[in-house]
Parts: sequence; C-alpha cells; structure tokens
Amino acid sequence: MKWSLVDNRFAHYSFASLRKDINSGIIVGIIAIPLGMAFAIASGVKPEYGIYTTIIAGILISLLGGSKFQIGGPTGAFIPIVLGIVLSYGFENLLIAGFLAGIILILFGVFKLGSLIKYIPRSVTIGFTSGIAVIIFTGQIPNFLGMKDIEKHEAFLSNMREIFQHFETISPYSIFTAVICLVIILLSPKLFPKLPGPLMGLIISTIIAAIFYPSEIATIDSMYGGIPNTLPSFHLPAITWDRITLLIQPAFVIAILGAIESLLSAVVADGMTNSKHNSNKELIGQGIANMIAPLFGGIPATGAIARTATNIKSGAVSPLSGIIHGIVVLVILLVLAPFAGKIPLASMAPLLMVVAWNMSEQKSFRTILQTKTGDSLVLSVTFLLTVFFDLTTAVEIGLFLAIIIFTKRMSDIMKTSQVLPSHLNKLEKIDKKRSHGCPQISIFDVEGPLFFGAAQAFEQTLLRSIHRKPEILILRMGKVPFMDLTGEAYFANIIQSFSKHGKVLICGINPQPESILRKTGLYEKIGVNHFFMHTGEAIDYSLLLVNKQQCDGCKHFAFQECETFSNQQEQGIKKKTAIALK
Repeated sequence: MKWSLVDNRFAHYSFASLRKDINSGIIVGIIAIPLGMAFAIASGVKPEYGIYTTIIAGILISLLGGSKFQIGGPTGAFIPIVLGIVLSYGFENLLIAGFLAGIILILFGVFKLGSLIKYIPRSVTIGFTSGIAVIIFTGQIPNFLGMKDIEKHEAFLSNMREIFQHFETISPYSIFTAVICLVIILLSPKLFPKLPGPLMGLIISTIIAAIFYPSEIATIDSMYGGIPNTLPSFHLPAITWDRITLLIQPAFVIAILGAIESLLSAVVADGMTNSKHNSNKELIGQGIANMIAPLFGGIPATGAIARTATNIKSGAVSPLSGIIHGIVVLVILLVLAPFAGKIPLASMAPLLMVVAWNMSEQKSFRTILQTKTGDSLVLSVTFLLTVFFDLTTAVEIGLFLAIIIFTKRMSDIMKTSQVLPSHLNKLEKIDKKRSHGCPQISIFDVEGPLFFGAAQAFEQTLLRSIHRKPEILILRMGKVPFMDLTGEAYFANIIQSFSKHGKVLICGINPQPESILRKTGLYEKIGVNHFFMHTGEAIDYSLLLVNKQQCDGCKHFAFQECETFSNQQEQGIKKKTAIALK
C-alpha cells in the first residue's frame, strides 16, 4: 500500500486544479461548521468538539484515506451511538471508545476487510439508516418547539415521553425562529443555488432572533457557555484494561458503522466521478483520524456523503479540497467563534431535521417494503430495533435474519431429480407414471449449491430415490457451483452407503467442488477413473461394468442399446478405462 502523497489521487495536478480545490474547500468548510456543531449538540457534547472533529479528522481523512474526494467529519449516523455512550459511560470514556474504534478500523484495513463491507445486505443498511434518521428527527423536536427542562434519554420511547410531558413549555419564539431557518434551507437551493442553504438559514434566523427577542430563546451561549476561539488542547485519556473491556463493544459499533458509512460515501463519490477508491487504505485513514481526534476532544468521525457530494459538485479535483475544508473551519473558529455562540438552538433543529430526512432513504425504504419479500422483513425488523432498542441489536439481528433467509433461498435452489436418456439423445426427467428407469443404472441431475442449508435434503432425496439399489449411480454435477464441508460430509455419506453394493460415477464436476473433494480425500475414495467430463462417457462405461446385460431400462439409452453395443466402441471405452476395469 502506497502512502506517498504523489499517488494517483494527485495525478496531472495543475494550478487550475488548485484553484478548483480551494473553491470547493471553502464551500464545504462553510457548510461543515454548522453541521459539526449541530451533530455535537445532538450527540450530547459541547458544540466545539464537533468543530475540532471537523478540523482534525477532516484533514487526516483527506490526507491519508483512499478516496480522492472524501470529506470526513462528524455525521448524523453517529448521533444515537455517541449520545448513548455519553449517557451511559461519560465523555471521557467516549474519547477512549473513539480511540479504540480507530485501532479497529486500522486493523480492518490492514487485514483487507474493506471489501467485506459490500456483503452487508442493503435491507440492513437502509433499515438502520432510516431508524437513525427517525431518532435524529424526533430528537430535535424539543429544540424546534423551544421546550424547557427536557432530559435526554438513550431510549426512543423515553425521549418521546419527555416531549409529551413538557409540551406545555413550548415557545412561540423558538417555533418562529425554527420555521424561518427551515424555509430558507428548503428554498435557498432554488432561489440562491450558489449559496449554502444551511448557513444562510442559520445566519438569517440568528439575526432575527438577536434583534427582536434575544432573551426569549435558548442559544449556544446560554446552554453551553459559548465556543472558545482557540485551538483544542492535547489530552491523553486514561486508558486502562478495565476501560478497554468496558468500552470494546461500543468501540466495535463505532468502527463498523464508521467503515460502512465511509465506504458507502466513497462508492457514491466513485459513481459521481467515474473514479475508484482504495477501500482498505480508506479504512486505515479513517482509523488514524479516529485515533488522533479524541486526543483533542474530537468525537467519532467518518465519511460524510452529503459533504462529499457537495465537494464534487463544487469542482474538487483532489484530496487537497478536503484538507482546505479543514483549514477553513480552523480559521473561522479562530476568528468568528464568539459570533457562533449567538446561534439559537431552534435554528440548529431544522438543520438536523433536514439532514435526517435526506439520510432516511425513504424512496428505497418504500421500494423494499413494497416487494413483500424476505428483504422487506429484514428491513422492517432492523428499522424497528434501531428505533426502539439500539443499533447494535438491530444490526446483529438484521444480519442474522438476512443470513437465515438467504440460506433458505439457496436451499430451495438445490434440486435432485432422476433422469433418463430419451430417443433424442437428451436427458429427461423420468415420467412419474413409470415405476422406475433402468434397474441397473440410475442417473441423477444435481442442481444448486451443495452447502449446509441444502445438504441434508439432498441426501434424503437421493437415498429415497435409489432404494432399488442399482449397480451404477451416475451423478451429473455440472450445475453444482459450490460445495462446503457440510455438503461434502453428506455427499460422503451417500458415496459410502451406495459403495456397499455399487459404484458411483461423477459427471461434469466444477472446479470448486472438485477441490473440496480432493482436499478431504473423497476424490480418491470415489476413484479417479470414476470422474467424467460428459454423461455419455459415463453411460458407456457403466454399460461395460454391467457386462452389457440387456434389460428394459437399458433400451432407453439412446447412446447405444446394450445388445447392439458395437465391438469397436467397446474397445475404445476399454482403452480409456483399462485401469478402472482392472
């Protein structure tokens, strides 16, 4: 893995590219400031910690990550996780959990686990993302309505109960401020497409509140004591073994969600730019950023899809735009931090509500739900568990349910049917009206993956079908793409059971199942000369083994009837199978 900055992400870089990166970096930096503060406040920490994360993690992710256009920082997806950790363990332990998550992300990248993220079903990711969106949206209702004395809880139902119990404390000033901000955010893309809507909404609603009713509305200053206009100080958390064992589970949750979000964002960037990111390098960059940020009070960070898309639309050319975005946030922190303290919390609420709506994937959610398939069930269960329990439980049960449904689908694909050659030289299923085919030679088509979910049914079907005990069993396995060790074990039982009174011939076996049989030694037990490329060869060889005895069933073999099997053909087959005949 190359870590030099002179890599393909900076290929053909020019002064014109620099101007584009500066422009996009400034735009994204301006947008990132209110988002960083809003995400921090919603996560139960001071707003400046969101800004510190935007600066430090944003620069490091762009500098060390594997995507050309990725913008990193705090995101809405982390809000319920971070809030839960803060409420359960405290802010100091949140920093340790974030640090441990960084180590886990680095290990993900080092062991090249980045590509495994793509195997998480979309129904699971849509389910928990939509659930997080509901939590974020409902969590901003108190600030939108200006409610007082609201106590934050980790549980969704407890938070909703707080809202209903304090409904009489709503403030018309807060509602008016929030509505103004919301309207500007929604209308600015159409009226002022070149201006960042969230920032315009915050500025205008803040000015109105400061002029007309400054003492009637809660602000960042009144709630958190303002935002310091200084660089964050270095602080090494007291990491002990007891704390590591206590926080390793939430750290894994942060790492897994961070990996999913960052790689999804990188994939979106690839689709918008026709580029290709390095998933494992991206995870390592994310890990380093999440290790360094907590040392300066930063909260967990990951790739931000919306800011990454804005970065691309603004003309970004290289990762330098992400680095510039972090520097812009730093400069604004040093110069304008006192003014940020005047922002009403009611102005932050619609900003996060819009973020929640955009991340809710409502169209995809409806589409999956309307299919009324197993994916609909996985989606619903993951969504409901995310909202009413927690993200960890939701993802674990969602994945488990998806695996069960997938296993059931794959087992349904596995089919075993007895066939017999027709007069058109084609193998056809035996007519159920006939009592049996050839009493000496039985041919079976095996279709589908032979794995743990289908192996037992395969064995039972086959053993039931060969109860007449023919001398030769031919298994056509050209349509078996995969075999696991459970499938191999059941397959071995069939071979062992049948070999007591006959021989088993295998036709058209694929490389993967053949490799499994060779590794377990079953290939040699069956016999090297009992494997054939084509069914015709196996049938001809079978006729030799049964000494060309004529029977009603054999007359159905279009390849050659037993009585008229020519000496010339017999000699050819004998030459090919001399070792087996011995």
